[in-house]
Amino acid sequence: MSTQITDSVTLDFYSDKYRRRLCDYHLSKEQSRYAYVPLEVLETCKEDDLRYPVVILYNGEPAGFFVLHGWEGVQTYSDNRDAILLRSYSVNSRFQGKGIAKESLYALDSFVKKYFPEKKEIILAVNHQNTIAQHVYKRSGFIDKGVRKMGPKGELYILQKEL
Repeated sequence: MSTQITDSVTLDFYSDKYRRRLCDYHLSKEQSRYAYVPLEVLETCKEDDLRYPVVILYNGEPAGFFVLHGWEGVQTYSDNRDAILLRSYSVNSRFQGKGIAKESLYALDSFVKKYFPEKKEIILAVNHQNTIAQHVYKRSGFIDKGVRKMGPKGELYILQKEL
């Protein structure tokens, strides 16, 4: 069920086989201002069947994590029912600097097309102070069309990527 992207980066829906490895998941101090570790996020996913947790694998080892969220999440930021929301994106601090974020975000397009073929757009919300993440998202094809929302930690930029 995983999607091979390069020799080293793949995406796969979360399953319990990844749980033990995700227990040893660390975020940098900067990342922890904006993101949660996967095990915290998985608790929320259990309560909402429109949240699809995805593991980023680097040479078969869990290196990152994100959630794809259906309409319940999208409607907070967009009225496009053909969109899916990318949320809770992070890369384990041990794996940063290897191009995993860039490769996984490029892989996201084909992953969404394969498993959510009815979706025509991916959206995400990024904190206005999280300039590193903004840069990575924009380099991966996400566009800032000027949509803004307020979040619990400040202003959010809503970025979009058409599929």
